[in-house]
Amino acid sequence: MISKDQFQKELEIIIKNALREDVGDGDHSSLACIPNEAQGKAKLLVKENGIIAGVAFAKMIFEEVDPNLRIDILINDGEPVKIGDIVFYIAGNSQSILKAERLVLNSMQRMSAIASKTKQFLDLLDGSKTKILDTRKTTPGIRAIEKWAVKIGGGENHRFALYDMIMLKDNHIDFAGGVSLAIQKTKKYLVDNNLDLKIIVEARSFSEIEEVMQNDGIYRILLDNFNFEDTKKAISLIGDYCRTESSGNITLKTARTYADCGVDYISSGALTHSVYNMDLSLKAV
Repeated sequence: MISKDQFQKELEIIIKNALREDVGDGDHSSLACIPNEAQGKAKLLVKENGIIAGVAFAKMIFEEVDPNLRIDILINDGEPVKIGDIVFYIAGNSQSILKAERLVLNSMQRMSAIASKTKQFLDLLDGSKTKILDTRKTTPGIRAIEKWAVKIGGGENHRFALYDMIMLKDNHIDFAGGVSLAIQKTKKYLVDNNLDLKIIVEARSFSEIEEVMQNDGIYRILLDNFNFEDTKKAISLIGDYCRTESSGNITLKTARTYADCGVDYISSGALTHSVYNMDLSLKAV
């Protein structure tokens, strides 16, 4: 996985690029009607039940826009919220508050929706050994905050990108000439380039599982689109050879059944690509 320093840099890039996109050469609406020296205060109001996420990120945004803004946090990331709750107050220069408003709302609404959905999966898996993972099916440009939201909701992060883990999927295997060839070429590549990366291999059938198991050094086998019965058989076949992961259209309705098959991880792209933003607003007080 990426380091904390790398992750921090990703967050800083997101903020700077988003402000560039949104503010451009100035927030002319605010500049036109609000005096430069005007002071104000606003509250982050919750209008939908769920798990709040993005509070720490909002603080980063406010600090980037104006270090003199003062934030009073009442509810922290990962805590449940209900309609009418106030998450924080922000006070200081009125123009600065308005400049940051849309980026704060867009980010927190998205992150809170992801955290809330992750928590739903987490509750369903309670009592099992199975952990819920995100995927790379994220919104281009804001992957870092979406994966952060999964962590806030109680889930775990899969690989961050193409560079921090090896994942041999169907196309890699087919282009390489088969499971064993893909694995052998990968191991040589890692040695030749002095890289220490975990290897996950996707299996589409029992024969592919058996072929994977003829090789050593595999961190996890990904069972792609296996039904419940085949998942149970696959888990039994793999035993303690390596860790296991299920993926492929796994929903809130089916997640617990897959967990009961004994799989170590369930990965769901829906955590990040199929959520509806939580309703939040920033209101002057």
